[in-house]
Amino acid sequence: MAAQIEIGKRIIGAGHPTYVIAEVSANHGQRFEQAVAIIRAAKKAGADAVKLQTYTADTITIACNRPEFLIKGTLWEGRNLHDLYREAYTPWEWQPRLSEIARGLGMDLFSSPFDATAVDFLESMNVPAHKLASFELVDLPLIQRMAKTGKPLIMSTGMAVVEEIDEAVRTARGAGATQIALLKCTSAYPAPAEEMNLRTIPELSQRFGVPAGLSDHTLGTAVPVAAVALGACIIEKHLTLSRTEPGPDSAFSLEPDEFKATVDAIRIAERALGEVHFGFSANEESSRVFRRSLFVVACVKRGELFTAENVRSIRPGQGLHTRYLPEIIGRRAACDIERGTPLSWELVERQ
Repeated sequence: MAAQIEIGKRIIGAGHPTYVIAEVSANHGQRFEQAVAIIRAAKKAGADAVKLQTYTADTITIACNRPEFLIKGTLWEGRNLHDLYREAYTPWEWQPRLSEIARGLGMDLFSSPFDATAVDFLESMNVPAHKLASFELVDLPLIQRMAKTGKPLIMSTGMAVVEEIDEAVRTARGAGATQIALLKCTSAYPAPAEEMNLRTIPELSQRFGVPAGLSDHTLGTAVPVAAVALGACIIEKHLTLSRTEPGPDSAFSLEPDEFKATVDAIRIAERALGEVHFGFSANEESSRVFRRSLFVVACVKRGELFTAENVRSIRPGQGLHTRYLPEIIGRRAACDIERGTPLSWELVERQ
């Protein structure tokens, strides 16, 4: 399988710029104008793509007050699943219009579908890719439905053991997916840096032969930059206009200036990674002269012995290489030599 995928006009994989996705999630607050503003902020911040979520409360769960449907141990402690998703969902009628706006800004827009009807709806929009959320990695029928579209498939792997990831990848490939990417994810909101385990990213890529990246719920720029340094080809981060805005996802979303700082830091990291290179760079060339070499550091008369007191390895670098110091010591000067003269073989008496 190819270790790169193609979304729109972008090739995603090793050697290509990191593909940065701004996740809108529930940060629109059920206001269409807010969703549009987030997309525009994503463009201004340097994102390559915008991602939505396509579900309704009834397609992702059921209305039920049994204890099993109450959230425990997370940011949404005590909330009923159906109530939370009814608040958080993105109205489907918005999504074609949001796609047009993103496309007009030169960005890709795709979504995470949560059931087959959502996949069909997104296909009617002709999205360029599909994204599988971490919690749906165990929904094999959904993976099959997404894979059968033939679109690139990005799958988050939060909470998954390697056997579950393997089963999801085999299911996708068995259903026809040829372009798959995997994202390391820690499904905590927000996620602590010490639980990110970013060294999993190159392991995902190597083990499954796919480009790998990070779906990140930490705050700040350090974690995504570290992920890029480890080979992440995709970075996904939640974007909000302001964390003061109420909403289920505000607390672990970046504000526009923070998102831009993250993208800028990623681009600097990409340039800094460069390639395997030994020797001097173009900007180092003028510094080479200040490397160490052998100099006469005390005046020497013709015929006088060179010693550790009158010949030393110092900066700058116009003299003989320091490797010759043992050979020089004990030889005689071929002429009078002034202190501060770079040593050369012409100044050393032939034996």
